[in-house]
Amino acid sequence: MSRRRTALLGCALTVSALTLAAAPAVAQPRTTGTPVAAGARKPPPGMIEALQRDLHLTRGQAQARLLNEIRLTPIAAQLARRLGNRYGGSWLSGTIAQTLSVATTKSADIPQILAAGARAEVVPRSLADLNTVKNKLDAALPAHPPTVGSVRYIDVRTNSVTVLSEEPGKALDVIKGIGVDVAAVRVVPSTERPRPLYDLVGGDAYYIGTSARCSIGFSVLRGTQPGFVSAGHCGTAGQSTSGFNRVAQGTFQASTFPGSDFSWVSVNGNWTPRPWVNNGSGGVVSVAGSREAIEGSSVCRSGSTTDWHCGTIQQRNTSVTYPQGNIFELTRTNVCAEPGDSGGSFIAVDQAQGVTSGGSGDCTSGGTTYFQPVNEILTTYGLSLVTTAGNPPPPTTGTCTGYPRTVTGVLARGGNAYQPGNLYYRSIVSGVHSACLDGPDGTDFDLYLQKWNGFNWVTVASAAGPNPDERISYTGTPGYYRYRVNAASGSGAYSLGYRAP
Repeated sequence: MSRRRTALLGCALTVSALTLAAAPAVAQPRTTGTPVAAGARKPPPGMIEALQRDLHLTRGQAQARLLNEIRLTPIAAQLARRLGNRYGGSWLSGTIAQTLSVATTKSADIPQILAAGARAEVVPRSLADLNTVKNKLDAALPAHPPTVGSVRYIDVRTNSVTVLSEEPGKALDVIKGIGVDVAAVRVVPSTERPRPLYDLVGGDAYYIGTSARCSIGFSVLRGTQPGFVSAGHCGTAGQSTSGFNRVAQGTFQASTFPGSDFSWVSVNGNWTPRPWVNNGSGGVVSVAGSREAIEGSSVCRSGSTTDWHCGTIQQRNTSVTYPQGNIFELTRTNVCAEPGDSGGSFIAVDQAQGVTSGGSGDCTSGGTTYFQPVNEILTTYGLSLVTTAGNPPPPTTGTCTGYPRTVTGVLARGGNAYQPGNLYYRSIVSGVHSACLDGPDGTDFDLYLQKWNGFNWVTVASAAGPNPDERISYTGTPGYYRYRVNAASGSGAYSLGYRAP
């Protein structure tokens, strides 16, 4: 099974000052001018920019902060060793982390702390004492409701163990009964309730209902709403999902099957979309974009049943017939897959290709697997792929190919046309109506599918984004249908490819 990742939410807290009776005023030592350690590592790409943004620093301040941290951290470690059981902790302060403070329980240690280039502070309790208090709190408080003390940490700046609680009075009563030094504990009112956070990673399992399992394709965003794309046959709109760990995850927002085989699921705030695909060996492959690979290219698939397998792209625009109906515009590969891998990621190097639909054979004897191209999914639902380079807007559809029927026309700004041929078509069975509109570059052409209800034409599906190209996929009952093409902005020639059940 795939490697699982769980990250615990960190706590960002503002701590009120606490006066320490035994802390004398000391001189501020010199903390600048010390040579930076040779061979200091260059910060990872993007770190300087992130520090500027999140700590509100200039670029020079961000660089100076990192250099000070490199310079002062070894000093803190050295003093901790020298002070031994008198050591009360250390911390950096100042906009650019220019000041190192080191706490001790003995005032006799002040000269050596100052000589090392740090600020000295005398405290009543050592770090070892605080750890002892915290261990007792950790053992006792989890037995009580989370509102009593869901967060506990050592605050070396105030030489105390801090307990965050929604019910401070009740928390204090519990603490008094534990048998710790109450003077060493601060209870701070707080509504914070940490929760585990999980990553959305391509190829990982998710569950629909109590038993059905599929695989995540790729992380996406629709506006600011995070989610992922997967196969359409995995679930229908409105169905709930849980993650690989059976924790509540999200809801199917849309699903198309048959005709096409794709869906997208929105997720709750416990799940973070990542530009990654699980490689089945404890690592991940980064997703940089969704550039379509050509036939003959290498491609790999990740799924929750058989993990990571590779092969080549054989043919595009493939139509297959499943027991549930026809699926069009799939890509055929010689990569193996098995049940449960459905919806999982197909990726060529670092470019997302599609989500697993179906196939034949297995990963013991080999087989053929088909995937639904990811760009069609993104375009249909107006989704942005989460990538290492950011979140690009949904791709435009480009030229519409592979449809059994194609019509063309020319529209003036604000004009409408009804297709096919200013008439309609009849569907005698239920199924998917799909269409692709290719309008002139720089315009805004929209597409509407209408059905005759016996009295008038009613719009049953629409694609009205701010682009020249649009797609529609709609599952309908037998009846008479037509497409309305509208030039919302601009004018020119268009083509419309469509397919009826």
